[in-house]
Amino acid sequence: MPPLAPSATNGCFVCGGANARGMYLAFEQDDDARRIRGRFQLSSDYQGATGFVHGGIIATLLDEVMSKANRFRKARAVTAELSVEYLKPVRVGEDLLVEGWETDAKGRNLFLQGEIRDAAGNLLARGRGRFVDLDAPRDPHAEVTSDSRAE
Repeated sequence: MPPLAPSATNGCFVCGGANARGMYLAFEQDDDARRIRGRFQLSSDYQGATGFVHGGIIATLLDEVMSKANRFRKARAVTAELSVEYLKPVRVGEDLLVEGWETDAKGRNLFLQGEIRDAAGNLLARGRGRFVDLDAPRDPHAEVTSDSRAE
């Protein structure tokens, strides 16, 4: 799987190498499965309650891994909607697997899912997102919301 390492010219908070306050996280692109994966541990720099990763950081990870899955379409897309289910506490310092993939597309709207699992495979959090492809032609008659996406 091709690695998606932090680039020295990318200022992204999560995956960029040019952000002094960034997370510098690396991901992998699985072209066969059309999934993006990241394997890492988060330090106490990202905790909310003592020993647990902050919920906003969990949402950030899911947003990032889903956003990266737009690479398979070569789409330059931005987050329009994001929902997160926090299923189990995510502990600081534990091995995590973050994974994102596309579930549907309608016009400019791309629908994705993401998950965070621990090393044992337990599902800790999952997210769903709607992303808008900035370069796709706009249909003035289309109105797509989270209620109209395929499950």
